[in-house]
Amino acid sequence: MAEQRIGVIGIPGKWSTETLADAVEQRTGFRLVIDMARVSLDLTSGRLWFQDQDLCALDGLLVKKISAEYSPNTLDRLELLRVAERAGVRVFSPAERILRLVNRLSCTVTLRNAGIPMPETRVTEDPAAALRAVQGFGQAVFKPLYSTKARGMCVIDAADPKAEQQIAAFRRDNPMLYIQRKLDLSGRDLGLVFLGGEYLGAYARVSQTGAWNTTIHSGGRYQGHDAAADLVAMARRAQAPFGIDFTTVDVAETAAGPVVFEVSAFGGFRGAQEGIGINAAARYADYVLASLAAPGGSKP
Repeated sequence: MAEQRIGVIGIPGKWSTETLADAVEQRTGFRLVIDMARVSLDLTSGRLWFQDQDLCALDGLLVKKISAEYSPNTLDRLELLRVAERAGVRVFSPAERILRLVNRLSCTVTLRNAGIPMPETRVTEDPAAALRAVQGFGQAVFKPLYSTKARGMCVIDAADPKAEQQIAAFRRDNPMLYIQRKLDLSGRDLGLVFLGGEYLGAYARVSQTGAWNTTIHSGGRYQGHDAAADLVAMARRAQAPFGIDFTTVDVAETAAGPVVFEVSAFGGFRGAQEGIGINAAARYADYVLASLAAPGGSKP
């Protein structure tokens, strides 16, 4: 069988993108890092161009990152990939499955419909209802529907006399208000890593700065973690409805029991590397090649 031609969609120059491209190149001899901002779709011919490469002629596309930051524009980029899928290109993970995760509200509704425990959450466009939610929670985290690594999130305290103004300020950029009770995370939360639905291991994100969140963007650090069997089972149930090829389930252990914050659309390579000692890029590349080699896995 000829070597597979697999492109990697991501952010050129970024560690996770280039590491995945390295792993693919080592196994296939082919390297193509694709910046979706430079992709053009010709609907008449059914061609999806990046530079001089028709992406519809490839065997596979590996989506490591669709954009540097999530936004509604991210959804538009994913729609373009559906043309490649129609042409028979395997996309990992499929575009429609990623679409359900990029929007925080879509992810949340799917998790709750599956009976996954989550932090208490209110969603509304009504600022008065948002204020009542803050007053009921005491402290609330306001989250944009499109964001990663806690970007754009803020904590609003019911005791703050400016709470109403803070809600109004957040609402200027976020008409749909997504509000969760602020939990006591004791300075850490967990990432449980799955490849093709198989559990690979868990890591902890530990706050180093006293920030309210534990993200690496806010100064957190990765540590290894031996997750209990019931925690793994819950995370496995959480990621199952989405069918993502490589993902991380964000979990917090609270006094009332574990809860899931979200399921990642793309998964975290650095957390797997630094926290668990797993070369996730190599494992993912092997998984993709095995999938393409399976009966019916490659383009006809």
